[in-house]
Amino acid sequence: MESLCPHKTTAKNTNHFAQPTCTDLLCFFCTLINEPDPSLRRVKISKFFEEMPLREDPEHILALSGLWNIAMTQIDDPEFPSLGIFECMAKLIRKGINHRDWLLKDQNIYIPYYAAHIIGSYTMKNDRFAESAINSGVILPLMELLRGKITWVEKRVAVRAIGHLASHARTFEAIAAHEVEIVELTMRIASTCLDEVYDKFVGVTDSKRLKYHSDLLTRGLGGLELENRKAEEWASQLQCWSLFLLNCFACKERCLSLICKKEFLKDLRGMWGGLAIRASPGGIGLIRTLCQTKTGRRSVADLKEVTESLCSVSRSSDDCQYTAIDCLLLILKDPDTRYNVIDIAAPILVDLVELGDTGGRPKLGDTITQALLQDYHKIKYGNLKLKSKRAEKALGEIWDLKVERKKEEKLMSKEEIRERKLLVGKLKRDGNVGFWSGDIAKAKMHYSEALNLCPIKMRKERVVLYSNRAQCFLLLRKPDAAISDATRALCLSSAVTPHCKSLWRRSQAYDMKGLAKESLMDCLAFVSDYLNLKPGKSSSKRAKIPYYAARVINKQMNATWTFVPSKLKKASERSRKSRRV
Repeated sequence: MESLCPHKTTAKNTNHFAQPTCTDLLCFFCTLINEPDPSLRRVKISKFFEEMPLREDPEHILALSGLWNIAMTQIDDPEFPSLGIFECMAKLIRKGINHRDWLLKDQNIYIPYYAAHIIGSYTMKNDRFAESAINSGVILPLMELLRGKITWVEKRVAVRAIGHLASHARTFEAIAAHEVEIVELTMRIASTCLDEVYDKFVGVTDSKRLKYHSDLLTRGLGGLELENRKAEEWASQLQCWSLFLLNCFACKERCLSLICKKEFLKDLRGMWGGLAIRASPGGIGLIRTLCQTKTGRRSVADLKEVTESLCSVSRSSDDCQYTAIDCLLLILKDPDTRYNVIDIAAPILVDLVELGDTGGRPKLGDTITQALLQDYHKIKYGNLKLKSKRAEKALGEIWDLKVERKKEEKLMSKEEIRERKLLVGKLKRDGNVGFWSGDIAKAKMHYSEALNLCPIKMRKERVVLYSNRAQCFLLLRKPDAAISDATRALCLSSAVTPHCKSLWRRSQAYDMKGLAKESLMDCLAFVSDYLNLKPGKSSSKRAKIPYYAARVINKQMNATWTFVPSKLKKASERSRKSRRV
């Protein structure tokens, strides 16, 4: 750290050796390194924090950069928080916002960014530091950055810092004093930040980009490719931290009427989240938090698009799969919202009723079954009718599989079970013959007959039958049916080692429907399983990603690029302007 001191000059002593000598009595770096007396060291550091916002020093950015590194690596060290660092950072942010001439002088443009970052780092996990920051007056300067008083780069660190302050019970109410404005601003950021980063950085030529943005993104390493990659990462982080902050309010059932606005809930469907910031709940995570409240369940259940999106994710390899299932279960268990979604959810969740212990949830398939069949007797024996015949058929199928067939097979003798197994084996072979001879419809029929007869306990055999029938549906250009069968095969297989072929087939089916994200997730899971060599397998055969999978991954990565919607929107705007001219 000594070499960072910007105030050192070189003097010569009598022995002619060059000795670095600091000329600044308040040099931060020299105080840290050279002051042996702890009490005097604390006094000097406190004085430095007090004087820093008042002094005109072109080298302030070096001190802030050093403080940022310390804050990131020593987040629990109480020394600087106890000596006035938060008040110093708040004053520096305020100075950058109120004095534009100063902000644009030397390297001062970097100062508000680092100051907000330091506040966020120290308050990330320590509620005592968070309380100290609140008492030092950091909220209003951070809100100014949140309002966009400088640029999107400062918004990113501001929303991060405010999110940490809101996450602590001791400081939440101080943030909640401004809850309406904070929630409205954060919702706007979450919905528009990708467009903003694309419009103001990624989508413009290199020469028009703000230099300090490029420098912050690359840490001076430079390079257009690195800039773009880091900009994508930071844009995702900006959205993730926004969702984290909104989740802090939703968890306490604050501002639900704002967060549950229709357009915003629709936007949440496409916010992946959680990838760049693991603490972020992501879009679906925030929806789950909302679904734990009466207001949230009603709002989500009223939107067909959101329900359909939850259903789609629930049958995918997305990390949020079980979060999406939780959302649907919460809505289905509420009698006030159940029938808003059951017509959409039942035909999808029927494929998941044989899930085992997955995602830390024991017998999740049984939980789904109970939620769907909780009042099935009213449909089967009463006058209750659903709007969708497809949904009624799905509930009937669940009843037959989980109730009737179980009863029937319990009463079957060992001889009857053995005969069933032999017949299933024959039908499977007939299906295979039909498939390889090109009679796909006939093969599908044989696999269906085999599935109807196959004992429920023969899970491995049923995995193969469902997966084979999924392949038939793919060739018959019926992607919905293929997704359904592949999902059932995956539910019956082990969660640790899912059925590889079913993942690939479902990925193809999702691709056929134009669902790039779901296709990508399944393809990545397929590749992961494919490369996971089993004992006895030849490593030479599976050392590389199959070319067909690599092609799909490349295609879907391009389709799911963070800025694809922003790029299309920009192109559409240019097209409209050109037509007007």
